[in-house]
Amino acid sequence: MISQNPRITTDGADLPALRRAGKQDSPEALRAAAQQFESLFMNMVMKSMRDATPQDSPFDSQQSRMYTSMLDQKISDNFAKRGMGLADALMRQLSNNAGVAPNADGAAPAGSAASVTSATPARQTGLSATPPDGATPLEISSARQYPPRPGHVQAFQDKLAEHANEASRSTGIPAKFMLGQAALETGWGKREIRGADGSNSHNLFGIKAGANWTGRTVEVATTEYVNGVPQKRMEKFRAYDSYADSFRDYASLLKNNPRYQNVIANSQDASSFAQGLQRAGYATDPNYAAKLSRIIKQSLSA
Repeated sequence: MISQNPRITTDGADLPALRRAGKQDSPEALRAAAQQFESLFMNMVMKSMRDATPQDSPFDSQQSRMYTSMLDQKISDNFAKRGMGLADALMRQLSNNAGVAPNADGAAPAGSAASVTSATPARQTGLSATPPDGATPLEISSARQYPPRPGHVQAFQDKLAEHANEASRSTGIPAKFMLGQAALETGWGKREIRGADGSNSHNLFGIKAGANWTGRTVEVATTEYVNGVPQKRMEKFRAYDSYADSFRDYASLLKNNPRYQNVIANSQDASSFAQGLQRAGYATDPNYAAKLSRIIKQSLSA
């Protein structure tokens, strides 16, 4: 077991000890490895600086270079012990990947395991904290090892996950795809469509109110693209009593409108889903598919 304050060296002498401690899932081993890397990095920087310095001094010799190398290693070790921030950053990353929450100083908490165990709180797989039907323990374990999502993404998901899951069961479209589209249309909930009086339309998908719509409407300015050129227009949009109604109407639109049949059929891949919506004319923005695909893959993929 590596101690909490291991001797730092760049000569590789402690690597076997680090490997042994790592196999024991020791949080202290993560700290030791991070400090070891920081010391090695600093030593490489010092060596590069020395190599860039002319060495044609009359005092230059094999012995002087050896002592200079020893001095550089000692300086690197001292830098790593004090910390330049690199070890702490590595510690946070290693702790996240291993399912261990680091303390404020970047170190893993005492007594915590570096591997994911059954005692680790469940990381949401898809849109639910419970595993999906048919998921294997390996799939669940892998999902838990992702670092936490940004706060606004997690809050948006938590607020709408139940409705997205219901719509997913109805359409077969993965819930995270629909959440991604709602995020794109509303700016993660920051730009929801509101009436003149400030009332929320709960319209998460930017669905307009056509001639056949008999429900409530709100009229707002929106950007439409005509031949690739953005134009501001006043348009009527559907208004709902709740977010659940918005998801249900969106699911009904995609299921019952023939123009979206291919979207449903190719909804297991984020890019195909996004491109299918674009081809079906869901939005006039020429970059709509690329934006939607990027949100799903980068923000909701875990």
